Amino acid sequence: MDTLQARLGEENYQKLIKIDNPKLHQFIATYIELCNPDKIFICTDSPEDLQYVRQESIAAGEEEELAVEGHTVHFDGYYDQARDKDNSKYLLPPGVELGPNINAMDREEGLKEIQPILKDIMQGHQLFVRFFCLGPLNSQFSIPAVQLTDSGYVAHSEDLLYRQGYEEFVRLGQSARFLKFVHSAGELDERNTSKNIEKRRVYIDLEDETVFSLNTQYGGNTIGLKKLAMRPAINRASKEGWLTEHMFIMGVVGPSERVTYFTGAFPSLCGKTSTSMLPGESIVGDDIAYLRNVDGTIHAVNPENGMFGIIQGVNSIDDPMIWKALHSPGEVIFSNVLVTEEKGVHWIGKDAEEPEKGLNYSGEWTPGKKDENGNLLSTSHPNA
Repeated sequence: MDTLQARLGEENYQKLIKIDNPKLHQFIATYIELCNPDKIFICTDSPEDLQYVRQESIAAGEEEELAVEGHTVHFDGYYDQARDKDNSKYLLPPGVELGPNINAMDREEGLKEIQPILKDIMQGHQLFVRFFCLGPLNSQFSIPAVQLTDSGYVAHSEDLLYRQGYEEFVRLGQSARFLKFVHSAGELDERNTSKNIEKRRVYIDLEDETVFSLNTQYGGNTIGLKKLAMRPAINRASKEGWLTEHMFIMGVVGPSERVTYFTGAFPSLCGKTSTSMLPGESIVGDDIAYLRNVDGTIHAVNPENGMFGIIQGVNSIDDPMIWKALHSPGEVIFSNVLVTEEKGVHWIGKDAEEPEKGLNYSGEWTPGKKDENGNLLSTSHPNA
C-alpha cells in the first residue's frame, strides 16, 4: 500500500482505499510497477471524473471533436483495423484443451512472453483505472470488472457502453469476484496510433480471469468489457450453470399489447442491432446476453448499457433510429470514418453525397485513392 500511495498521490489513493479489497489493490499495484505510467487516475462514478476522461482523450489527440455537440472521432492505425486473430490466444494450464479450432498456448509460457512487452509500456502515458459492472448492479447477473488502460479513447468508449461500477466495488468490498483487463496502446506514432504492431498481443488468462491487450487501439482488441469479457464470462457461466451468448434481446408486441421476449443469435454484421431496433418493438440488448434459470423460467439481461457496432451500410431508410442518434447531439464516438472539412462524417453506404475530400484512417483522402496493392480505398474502413 505504501507503493500505491506514493504512485497515486493522496486524492487518488483515497479513492482506491475506499474499496476494501486487498486482491484489487495488489492487482493494480502489480501493473503500476510493471507498466510504469507517468500519471495515474482512479476514476469513480462521478460526472466530474467521467468528463475528465473524455477531456483527456481529446487533449491527448486520441479523439477529435466533430461539428455535432458531443460527437468525437478516433482513428486507429492503418494496420490496426481489425481483431488480431493470430495474436489472440487463450492461456491454458497443463492438461486443459479447448479443441483444435481455438488458438491457445501454455499459460506460463504466455505470461512469460508478455512480461518484457509490459515492462515500462505505459512510460510517458497516463493510466486510467476504471471500474464497471457487466449486467444490472447488485443482481445475480452482476459481474464487476476493473480495466487498466493508458488510452483515454478506450476508457471513454467503455463509459458509453457499460454501467459504472466504482460504487458497486465499494459495496461488495472483499466479496467482489471481478474480471481484470490490462490494456496499453504502447508507443504511439505521429498520428497518436499504436506503433509497435509486431508486438501486438491479446492474451486471455482464463485461470486468473485476466485479459491482456497490448500495442493496439482497435476497439475489438482493446475495449475489454466487449468481446474480450465474453471469454471469461463464458468460462464462468459453463462452470456455474448459466449462459453467456452472442445474442440480441428484444420484446415484440403481440395481441392485447402482450410482449414476448426473444433472443437472436446472428453473427457479426448480420443484423442483430437492426433487428433489435425494429420500429414499434422494444430493445433490451443488441449484442450479448446473459441467461439464467430463475425459478424455472429463463431470464436474460444485457450486460452492456450502450451500443457499439459496424457503421457500414447504416442509412436513413433502413436504420431510422440509429440514423437519428448519429445526427443528434449526445455522446457518440465514431472510429475510422471519413471526416470532412466541416467536421462532418461519411461512411460506406451512407445515403448522402460522397465528399470530394476528407481525412480518414489512411490520412488525407480523395476519391480514387489506392492502397499499396492498387486497391481503391473507400471513405471509411469496412470495420469503421
